[in-house]
Amino acid sequence: MVPFFIMHTMTELKQAIEEIVEKHLPDENHFVVEVKLSERSGKTLLNILLDADEGVTIQACAKLSRAVSEELEAKEMMPEAYILEVSSPGLDFPLSSRRQFQKNINRELLVSLTSGEEVLGKLLEVSEAGIKLLVKKKKEKGKKATEEEVALPFEEMKKSIVQVSFK
Repeated sequence: MVPFFIMHTMTELKQAIEEIVEKHLPDENHFVVEVKLSERSGKTLLNILLDADEGVTIQACAKLSRAVSEELEAKEMMPEAYILEVSSPGLDFPLSSRRQFQKNINRELLVSLTSGEEVLGKLLEVSEAGIKLLVKKKKEKGKKATEEEVALPFEEMKKSIVQVSFK
């Protein structure tokens, strides 16, 4: 039997791994943010970023790691030497799906637009087309700062990062 990874392109391998990951998610509360194949020290690195509506536990990452690893090895899908990392995206990881935006409603976001402009505001809502932020407008001398709702279409957003508050 010819190993899977020799017969297929990296794109096909990545798609096959994504299907395996989806199949082994702990429950419908969890979702895949990213599956990435790269190389580290001459070995293939398979990095799976897992998120959940209510937060990701170490146990969920470990369970997914075991299940994916067992299936990859049973199907001989990976080269002999590979590293599997399953984790949740860090605080500085850009939001990439509607579901991630949804889970961060009422949090402060810094959004970089394709125009080069940056918008900072509280995430109010998420739609099919984009997001709505509550943005503070700078005050003129002697006047209070005002807030206004700003709609941002997904196609105009380059990167969105949740801002950490230590208040």
